[in-house]
Amino acid sequence: MAAPSTASIPSKNKAWAYSEYGNPVDVLKLDSNVTLPELKEDQVLVKVVAASLNPVDSKRMLGYFKETDSPLPIVVGYDVAGVVVKVGSQVKNFKEGDEVYGDLNEKALDHPKSYGTLAEYTAVEERLLALKPKNLSFVEAASLPLAIETAYEGLERTEFSAGKSILVLGGAGGVGTHIIQLAKHVFGASKVAATSSTGKLELLKSLGADLAIDYTKENFEDLPEKFDVVYDAVGQTDRAVKAVKKDGHVVTIVGPVIPPATMFVLTSKGSILEKLKPYLESGKVKPVIDPKSPFPFSKTVEAFSYLNTKRATGKVVVYPIP
Repeated sequence: MAAPSTASIPSKNKAWAYSEYGNPVDVLKLDSNVTLPELKEDQVLVKVVAASLNPVDSKRMLGYFKETDSPLPIVVGYDVAGVVVKVGSQVKNFKEGDEVYGDLNEKALDHPKSYGTLAEYTAVEERLLALKPKNLSFVEAASLPLAIETAYEGLERTEFSAGKSILVLGGAGGVGTHIIQLAKHVFGASKVAATSSTGKLELLKSLGADLAIDYTKENFEDLPEKFDVVYDAVGQTDRAVKAVKKDGHVVTIVGPVIPPATMFVLTSKGSILEKLKPYLESGKVKPVIDPKSPFPFSKTVEAFSYLNTKRATGKVVVYPIP
């Protein structure tokens, strides 16, 4: 897709925003008169083509992080895929017309930006972006950044390496689908086990799980086998700690945390996307997008309602952005 000329970039654009905390159905509104963010020297202006939704978007909207949030009103969205239409004076690695993707909030919960990605245009620091893999569509690229970077950072934090075994709790979700793939195809796991509901077991196997566990029928902590790492993407550290080897690691992205499990919040980096580019371009690691996606921009509220059922497989994406 060709980038608009700088002269044709409007000063106002359409965006989904909220001015008070609450349920997305109640507070999220389409505003056709949002002023474009001022471009900083280290940022690029991106014409948004697709954006994906994350649970952190909903939790933020509900006011879970209001003590460390940026001021209202807030344009919703972390993940973006689009085309660079303008570059700041210090930007070195991108130019107008580049197709890019990334998570625009470096610190997910520490004063995330008031201006997110569910808008026609958004501004992003160069260091948070990467060039879109040529084999991926904008929808596929938009589904990746926050989820795949979270999966990667958690594996690094547990010192995961070739030959180790891992149990993934929530294997069919946005983050879980990437933990399975990265553990198997990037880090060289000796065994990957993962949990999901009955209908998603085949998906887990197709992504690289050696053992797919139906959480509706068996308790993973009762398995005789214990794992070097348990990566909890659902918030079950009380059970996860019973499934790990004596000197193993349990990491989670959802509280509360039962020791010796540890929790972390993603630090977004475009360099992780660059590092994973060969695996994405070779098809060893694939985006996983929910069958109901993409939702049209006009149905963003419905997309959030669906995400919040917690039944989505992989990622929920909004496309096209006008």
